[in-house]
Amino acid sequence: MIFSTPQKFIPATKGVRLASAKALWFIFKKNELLVIQKDKSEELEIPNVTDPSELGIKTGPHQFIGYYDEQPCYTAVVTGMTTEQDSFIWSGLRSLFGKLSDELFSISGRAYQIADWRRSHQYCGSCGTKNTLQDGERCLVCPSCGQLHYPRVSPAIMVMIQKDEEFLLARSPHFIPGMYSALAGFSEPGETLEETVHREVYEEVGIRIKNIRYFASQPWPFPHSLMIAFHADYESGEINIDPNEIEDANWFSVNKLPNRLPGLISISRKLIDATLDQLKRPLV
Repeated sequence: MIFSTPQKFIPATKGVRLASAKALWFIFKKNELLVIQKDKSEELEIPNVTDPSELGIKTGPHQFIGYYDEQPCYTAVVTGMTTEQDSFIWSGLRSLFGKLSDELFSISGRAYQIADWRRSHQYCGSCGTKNTLQDGERCLVCPSCGQLHYPRVSPAIMVMIQKDEEFLLARSPHFIPGMYSALAGFSEPGETLEETVHREVYEEVGIRIKNIRYFASQPWPFPHSLMIAFHADYESGEINIDPNEIEDANWFSVNKLPNRLPGLISISRKLIDATLDQLKRPLV
């Protein structure tokens, strides 16, 4: 699952609000989403109410994010609670992978980023005036100086480098023990994605690459990344890691894998699995 836009979900910035109409509410307390566990079953649901006040929840300004199966969807951040029901579960998004449907999980990631953007951009960073919503698009505007504040999206590349039947994986110091992943890094101002790939690879492991090919992308709401994954071929050089970024890097193969790989939720795992599948195929 690569966080693709759900087929039943239609993104939108402006909806018709009916006072009596129920909606799906993606409500966050810090970085935790409220889900409802019905009748002690394992099934988790997104609150489906007219307004969060029905649940005893006070929120800041809500944001309309679109329609899921023709039902309006809103996101908001908790500002207070008058009650805490037994059915309430506050959970980080990672923990909800596989517990919500893929579609609702994807919408939850979108909702978190929009709610966090609205919470963290209440005032203009240029002059300090309180921002207002721009009509018709996902944008906050300063009524004083006109500064526009769009939701933050940080592009980051990920690359799987192949050398004959081997591929390069590395681990950062913050990874759990034994886990390796593909190289990754954020784009800098003025760079193309291809330039970012070349720079990050050389900075982190000291080798040169060629034949960069796009693989897939994944919004990564922890908190604001857009991961763009590529395949590339080894060209020259020996592995020489940057100890400030990389703890270890090595060439692996189908028959020689690290103890741990990234979780199925991540595009890095999809990139690794696609490489393994390709290497396992018999030559024609």
